[in-house]
Amino acid sequence: MSTETLNPSSSPSSSSSPPDTAATATAAGSYRVTRATPLGFAAAIGGLILVAAIASMPWWGSKGDIRLVTEFLCILALAQMWNLLAGYGGLASMGQQAFIGIGAYCLVIFGLHGGVPVFWVIPAAGITGALLAIPAAMIAFRLRGAYFAIGTWVMAEAIRLIVTNLPQVSGGSGVSIAPLLKGMSVDTRFSITLWLALALGVGGTLALYALLRTRWGLALTAVRDSEVASETLGVSVPRIKWAVYIAAGGAAAMAGALLFITKLRVSPDAAFSMNWTALMFFAVVIGGIGTIEGPILGALVYFFLREWLSDFGSWYLIALGVLTVVIVLWAPGGVWGSITKRWDWHLFPVRRRVVGK
Repeated sequence: MSTETLNPSSSPSSSSSPPDTAATATAAGSYRVTRATPLGFAAAIGGLILVAAIASMPWWGSKGDIRLVTEFLCILALAQMWNLLAGYGGLASMGQQAFIGIGAYCLVIFGLHGGVPVFWVIPAAGITGALLAIPAAMIAFRLRGAYFAIGTWVMAEAIRLIVTNLPQVSGGSGVSIAPLLKGMSVDTRFSITLWLALALGVGGTLALYALLRTRWGLALTAVRDSEVASETLGVSVPRIKWAVYIAAGGAAAMAGALLFITKLRVSPDAAFSMNWTALMFFAVVIGGIGTIEGPILGALVYFFLREWLSDFGSWYLIALGVLTVVIVLWAPGGVWGSITKRWDWHLFPVRRRVVGK
């Protein structure tokens, strides 16, 4: 019997022959990499409609509703910045009230004493907060973990005591900023504060979303997950943390200035109150730390409880505290984290996905 030797290099029917390139291209072409999701697209359309509705509130909303929405948007901006600090940068600061107070007192220093128009004080407060975050970071970044959190709180208290004893800003008695608004109609004041709050709240959320879609965002997420692993991959952890801390300080100062324009009076105890940071913490933890959607949901829960329990004094704070404990114990990822885990919903999709065409 004769045997036939098959040569793979010459026989086109050999099982070792190269794969059909056309078939491979067809298989590869049936998939694509994308970030977009149908839910994200629907959320974008709904968000645009909601932003337009809020921006038009001066023409159809009551002053009480405008003030409430303005406060919500400022709190949302603060919560997103604390989420940026703790949820992505790993910096659990308990002293962000320092920057809110600094922003509030910029109204006194630049507005009442410097003659700067009241709404131009807001960007000036942002620059001041960012600049003062530099020496604060030089001290705070020497600490780690719980010591960092306590250290930032101590610095905030030190700043409060210094301001309280400064007669140039009326000390502990506080000061009215109503003269800054002299000659401006109430409707104009409410409209401008609403639009600026909309820019801060929505702008801060979109800026965080845009950041997370860049290489810097990827580096920031890597730092959150593991600083050691990030450094081995070439990520400059100190640079990331400096940028995050300075940005959060500037944003908090702008929000503080805007919040106290609505209150018409600035005092150290109110401006540097620990309640500001506690509020940010509650909103982020309840909603979902390390997510963009979480602070939005958490801020909504906070305002709902506050308005619902408004007739019971500070009981809403107790309810918020109990809710936070429950969330931490049974849903550490927050409400939105649980929703994402169960249904894989993403209103602000960041991750790339491979989908079929």
